[in-house]
Amino acid sequence: MSTAAINQKIWSMATHLMNEGVSNSDYLEQLTYLLFLKMADEFNRPPYNRDIGIPSDCNWDSLKNKSGAELFEHYKYILDTLAKQSGTLQQIYTGAQNKINTPAVLFKIIQMIDAENWSAMSSDVKGDIYEGLLAKIAEDTKTGAGQYFTPRALINTMVKCVRPKVGKTIADPCCGSGGFLLSAKDFITSNYSLNRNDKEFLKYHTFRGWEIVQSTYRLCLMNLFLHNISDFEGVPPITRNDSLLSDPGERFDYVLTNPPFGKKSALTFTNEEGEQEQEDLVYNRQDFCATTSNKQLNFVQHIRTILKADGTAAVVVPDNVLFEGGAGETVRKKLLETTDLHTILRLPTGIFYAQGVKANVIFFENKNASPIHQTKEVWFYDYRTNIKHTLKKTPLKESDLEDFVKCYNPENRFMREETWSIENPTGRWRKYTYDEIIARDKTSLDITWLKSGEDTVDYSLSELMVMIEEKSNNIQQAVNSLKSIIDKIDE
Repeated sequence: MSTAAINQKIWSMATHLMNEGVSNSDYLEQLTYLLFLKMADEFNRPPYNRDIGIPSDCNWDSLKNKSGAELFEHYKYILDTLAKQSGTLQQIYTGAQNKINTPAVLFKIIQMIDAENWSAMSSDVKGDIYEGLLAKIAEDTKTGAGQYFTPRALINTMVKCVRPKVGKTIADPCCGSGGFLLSAKDFITSNYSLNRNDKEFLKYHTFRGWEIVQSTYRLCLMNLFLHNISDFEGVPPITRNDSLLSDPGERFDYVLTNPPFGKKSALTFTNEEGEQEQEDLVYNRQDFCATTSNKQLNFVQHIRTILKADGTAAVVVPDNVLFEGGAGETVRKKLLETTDLHTILRLPTGIFYAQGVKANVIFFENKNASPIHQTKEVWFYDYRTNIKHTLKKTPLKESDLEDFVKCYNPENRFMREETWSIENPTGRWRKYTYDEIIARDKTSLDITWLKSGEDTVDYSLSELMVMIEEKSNNIQQAVNSLKSIIDKIDE
């Protein structure tokens, strides 16, 4: 059966499950449990003959031959038992619950999975199926499922600019479903001839990630596994915790990431009255140049920490990282002094599943300690002014960013030419020297030079409705934040 046919078959079940009250994300989680169990069974048979460590009373045969209430009871037993195992098994099944309400539906999903030989599929095919499901789930913006999903067009563009090499290490401190790691793997396998040692290093030693959300962490482990990164027996390359808590002691050649949106980190706790409260979470780390509750600024500091002396980073950051005073100014100055912060890509709204986000991609290379500043000039590409995208009508495509990649000149970024000039004031590619930037108020990197012509843009009615919805959501978020502040004052 073709990839498209399997994808359609699996997704059609999700449509049926919605009528049963099972969300798309819950469905994918159940698929993760069952797929892992099915493939473990396949690897336990010839020609692989690999003992994955699944107890005999929890194997695939013990599940697929049951139905009705007996199936439900046994499925719960399997989930509970595997959560008590070690290694990847434990990581996949910790906290696992059956969220499918009808035994007949669970039985049908098991039959659907049992009909395919998953281990015989290439990692590309299996990965494409799983990625397709992740992409569909990310579209479910009402549930916030898109929080771990960065547009693939943006991810691939960032990877093309960084051009990761064979035998180097790649990390994502907030890896979500693993999009950046998988794109980097695809770039390496597509652009280099790999020998046996290269392939082994790529599978077991290249990638490292952290993810704090249990369900997303589980999806990431399965996604990497389906793409032939790590295996059943090894230590998972992804750690489930808050990567900002401490310096992991590891250093990497590349960091590619999109830290979670939202300005502040918060800690939820139960007060003396038994009510849930939140307080700003501040990370007091000796290796940080600024102490702040702004988690984007903390991620930027953390990323610089985990880079090797000559390591390269490409990071998605919101606008406040470029202009905020106080800790923001301190972090920017430190970056300009200790790294070569050479490129900033300004992004338009309408490309992320979190609506109304104004973001940028910053590219920098870490450097050894020096008495002089390491950044000499910063190149800006304005792909925001007079650019419009919506998730449904005009989603971001890789082709939209081809001109940026051409200007970035990944093969030799030291040979660049501005497209902006006095004679051509509409050029989107322009550089500013270190002295020009440091002289700006608060060392702001929030720079634009193009004139906005939004009033002359001809929007369709549907696009206007999307824009109105985005603005309404932003206003509602602001109202909720204000109400929360007022409530605390009243207390």
